[in-house]
Amino acid sequence: MGTMRSLRFISAEALVSHPQVARQSLDSVAYNLYPLLFKASYLLEQAEVTRAVLRRWPLEEFRLGALLGPSADHPQDLRDRACRACLEALVRGLADHVLQDRSRRRLRVADLTGIRDVQVQRCPCGRALGKWGRTRLLARTCCELQAEPLAAERPVEVLADLFVTEGNFEAVVQALRPAGPAPLRVHCPSFRADSLSPSQLLHVLRLAGPGALRKLEVVHNVRLHAGHVQQLLAQVGFPRLASLTLPTKAFDAPPACASTPDGEDRLLASIARELSKMTQLTELSVAFSRLTGKIPTLLGPLQTPLRVLDLANCALNHADMAFLADCAHAAHLEVLDLSGHNLVSLFPSTFFRLLGQAARTLRILTLEECGIVDSHVGMLILGLSPCHRLRQLKFLGNPLSARALRRLFAALCELPELRCIEFPVPKDCYPEGAAYPQDELAMSKFDQQKYDEIAEELRAVLLRADREDIQVSTPLFGSFDPDIQETSNELGVFLLQAFKTALENFSRALRQIE
Repeated sequence: MGTMRSLRFISAEALVSHPQVARQSLDSVAYNLYPLLFKASYLLEQAEVTRAVLRRWPLEEFRLGALLGPSADHPQDLRDRACRACLEALVRGLADHVLQDRSRRRLRVADLTGIRDVQVQRCPCGRALGKWGRTRLLARTCCELQAEPLAAERPVEVLADLFVTEGNFEAVVQALRPAGPAPLRVHCPSFRADSLSPSQLLHVLRLAGPGALRKLEVVHNVRLHAGHVQQLLAQVGFPRLASLTLPTKAFDAPPACASTPDGEDRLLASIARELSKMTQLTELSVAFSRLTGKIPTLLGPLQTPLRVLDLANCALNHADMAFLADCAHAAHLEVLDLSGHNLVSLFPSTFFRLLGQAARTLRILTLEECGIVDSHVGMLILGLSPCHRLRQLKFLGNPLSARALRRLFAALCELPELRCIEFPVPKDCYPEGAAYPQDELAMSKFDQQKYDEIAEELRAVLLRADREDIQVSTPLFGSFDPDIQETSNELGVFLLQAFKTALENFSRALRQIE
């Protein structure tokens, strides 16, 4: 990574390092230096300066991703710093900007998208503000500004990726549907929902400007059935949607039509029709929905080839696999997840035909818990050998021996773009003769010393082939998901608080008895 900073950026850093001087001299700084002052204040975590820079922002546009990305003045990329202090200062500065008198307000568009949430925060304070926290901060700020008696004749358009749960739902609804004039108008290119009821989801999405929405993720604790999905797609409508993720069991029949297979089929056909109206849809994730025999109905009508397809644990059958192997999507797939299906033992010809079709485009392939055993490795090597674009291969939960893994790794070294392998705990690490464990708890009880030895051997295979550029790991409890990480903490805090309150009440009651 080049770190050659320009003289202009070094000067900006020097000024920002003296917050009081910086704030006093902002009025005499040339407009085209503001982007540098912003990035320098963000880099050095001078939150007061960040806020002041936003307050006086002299340009019509503020685009966070572009400002934090690499530039000629400062090649370092700061987009993976979701620094809490800086982001809070930024939003406060935005509020200050719209509250000042009209002659000083230049800003028309504030694009707050472009932050990447990562596991290890590189900012000096190390405290992150995740997507959920950013959503709540922006929503609360909007609500506070709505209460201000100010002219909102020209509101600032704010673009933000929203993550909505029960915990911030009310504030988000108020921010998206102001009762009166609002100085900040929120538009959202991407929307993630968790822990909402179907009616709350419908309500908030109608307000979120579905006509412009590009990415919709409905996950985990939103209990949708096929009737809700049909209603959502038909009544709300997402003409520009490029990426759709639906939660577990989203294609289960609603209670009313569970007994009539034709009613169920009509519902699925209707959902497929709505999906086919989305002419920009290229990413579809429907993991953990029972879709046995339904893939041709669901994917057949789509107008655009899919680049991302997640069908993990969808109970696919032979007809589904045959459709996938020969459909128009196959030759465009870049990301494919078929976890939870015994592909090699049940559908060898269609699975390998699908791999052959996708070989020229495929970048990420996930085959977790697919019942791949030692005797399948030869076929798997043949199937993967034409996949020259493959960057990541994930196949946790398959009962393979160390010997089979060494053979597979030697073959994977031939794939020039490969950078990441997630491999299962070798079956040698579990007691001899025992069945390969299926649940996380049993899976985590293995011979760690033996695992370390085998992992070292596998790294040696890569090293001998001069492929130390490939990262290998066994993330037993799944890969890092920043959104789940953030909201599970919220739930944990909530439960601890409830427990603490209960203890306080209990001890108060004890004192009264005494």
